[in-house]
Amino acid sequence: MADKQRIRARNIDRIDTGPRFREADAVRLNRIFRGSDTHEMMDVLLREKMAGDIAIVSSFGAESAVLLHVVAQIDPTVPVLFLETGKHFPETLAYRDLLAERLGLTDLRNLTPAAEALADKDESGLRWSYDPDGCCDIRKVEPLARALAAFDATITGRKSFQAESRANLPRFEMDASDAQGRLKINPLITWKPEDLSAYIEEHNLPPHPLVEQGYPSIGCSPCTGMVAPGDDPRSGRWRGWDKTECGIHVPGQDDGELPPGYDPAF
Repeated sequence: MADKQRIRARNIDRIDTGPRFREADAVRLNRIFRGSDTHEMMDVLLREKMAGDIAIVSSFGAESAVLLHVVAQIDPTVPVLFLETGKHFPETLAYRDLLAERLGLTDLRNLTPAAEALADKDESGLRWSYDPDGCCDIRKVEPLARALAAFDATITGRKSFQAESRANLPRFEMDASDAQGRLKINPLITWKPEDLSAYIEEHNLPPHPLVEQGYPSIGCSPCTGMVAPGDDPRSGRWRGWDKTECGIHVPGQDDGELPPGYDPAF
């Protein structure tokens, strides 16, 4: 009888299946770091592991060097996830390798599309030409979703000046594409173009070689065009299509297609 009472009294071990983070956690973190500069915030976050297992999603694009440098100065072992779509400019791949070596990034992970998905949905490699949303799904959304399952939070390089959809983004938000409560962190959201330029100059960071050729926003080569001076920096992306973003921040719809108007993390 006494043994049964002891069994009833002890705490029963359970696997916690609840979300890793909740909206209240994002609100709390925004309050904690209100008034802190980017470097102070990132130093505390990474050194004290306040966001759990964390990764950076980077396109190694026009402005990527800034965020990568900020993080590398604190912890160069933070995993950096690069979507190797098979459609990048050669200059982007060379820039990726240059920055990884220059900044001492020790955990660069190249995420590739599943061979089965390519064979089944894009055997010709030309899906971008008639279904760019579907191409992004195969080559970006699905590979990133698989990789992010292992992380509690991601660091993005989004800035408020880049698009209206980013104008009011907070530093900390919940990842709408993850039902398990992944946190999304936007350290550079308040940075202006002049802040980025000054940081690049101060730290002598190498520019992406395509920027001076007229590519202020750089994605996969078939869907990226040059931009005339003074035009919207993203006007060269998916030109001719009713599409402005690749869709990696939202889950796929029931029919497998991606809703338009969502932006990548990088």
